[in-house]
Amino acid sequence: MAKTARSGRWAIAAMIAVAIAISYLDRQTLPWAIKHIEADIPIGNQTKAFLDSAFLATYGLMYLGGGWLLDRVGTRIGFLAIMLFWSLACASHGLAGGIAALATSRLLLGMGEGGSFPAATRAIAEWFAPAQRAAAMGLVNAGTAVGAVLAPPLIAGILAHGGWLGLAGWRWVFFVTGSFGLAWSLWWWLAYRQPSPTPAEPSQDAAPGIVQLLAHREVRAIVLAKFLSDGAWYFYLFWLPKYLFEAHHFDLKQAATIGWIPYAASGVGSLCGGFLSSRLLASGYSVNAARKIALGLSAACMPWVMLAPAMASVGAVIAIFSLAFFGQQSWSTLVMTLPTDLAPRSALGRLAGLVGLGGAFGGIVMGQAAGWALDAGSGYGPVLTVAALLHLIAFALICLAIPRIAQLTFTRKDLP
Repeated sequence: MAKTARSGRWAIAAMIAVAIAISYLDRQTLPWAIKHIEADIPIGNQTKAFLDSAFLATYGLMYLGGGWLLDRVGTRIGFLAIMLFWSLACASHGLAGGIAALATSRLLLGMGEGGSFPAATRAIAEWFAPAQRAAAMGLVNAGTAVGAVLAPPLIAGILAHGGWLGLAGWRWVFFVTGSFGLAWSLWWWLAYRQPSPTPAEPSQDAAPGIVQLLAHREVRAIVLAKFLSDGAWYFYLFWLPKYLFEAHHFDLKQAATIGWIPYAASGVGSLCGGFLSSRLLASGYSVNAARKIALGLSAACMPWVMLAPAMASVGAVIAIFSLAFFGQQSWSTLVMTLPTDLAPRSALGRLAGLVGLGGAFGGIVMGQAAGWALDAGSGYGPVLTVAALLHLIAFALICLAIPRIAQLTFTRKDLP
């Protein structure tokens, strides 16, 4: 019976990982198809930054709103509504006739995808004990890599062979990827059931609100750390294809054959970060030590990316970004696990939403700065140098502001 329950939990984690894979496939459609879209809709660097910011603005706000929704209607219904919305939003890109329509689709896509990680965090907390959550979240976070790995060859294939019904191939990129989420929605509705609360983690009718959560220094530190580190991550995620196309003259064949490698490394990082932290816990380390050791090692992978502009070899550039993507997603797995270490289950949606909001707005700030700097002629070197240092600053912040990672104490006056 226990073995069946364990296998059921990991099947749930795998299903959530598929959803996260679809979300990263959907958000990668614009970066990888951008050169073909530009044949119909001209897009400069600052316009590119604007489109990315449109996605991230609603993504961040609905990260918080999605957390609120999940706390109200539960994981099963909430995740279904979130997936249906973003899948239709993804498909709507294929109908765009100009920048305004593309921006609207990006706003809608961000609005839907904003609930994905709060839903994933809540589902993992419902099904897994604290000692297993980092490993489970590592599996879920590996879905980001699966989606991003599939994006270059899949999109290249659609662009090369699309054009059905007289529509440009880039439009079919969005129609096809949007359909994947609709299929997943049916699977989720048929397969997912809410588990009963365990004696160790009883359900709570009341939970601390956003103001009460932000009153704690630890919460503010995680939100700011996510702001910094996701600023770097979203720059890599949204600008790496453009960097490779412009600085190293990538074509569709190269995008399909080697463009996926850094994203594959990010998947390995997701699994390694969660596994290492869970292994340290099983070996007798405290939650505080297990999380911070793994976070520190992850952050140490990031500064090397500042060397990329000096590399003449495409292979060396791919290797450096692969190390950075590995470290980033190892880091991300652990930062997404921290809310489960700090807050009761009833507040996880709110806390995960706050953390995601911080990350999304970090991406907006970094993306806008990058677009301005590139149009001003600075090149990618200074931008990559800044991005390379953000994880180290974020790690120092976590260590200083959270001397000990443990459940926060909320008094009765903190509850609504």
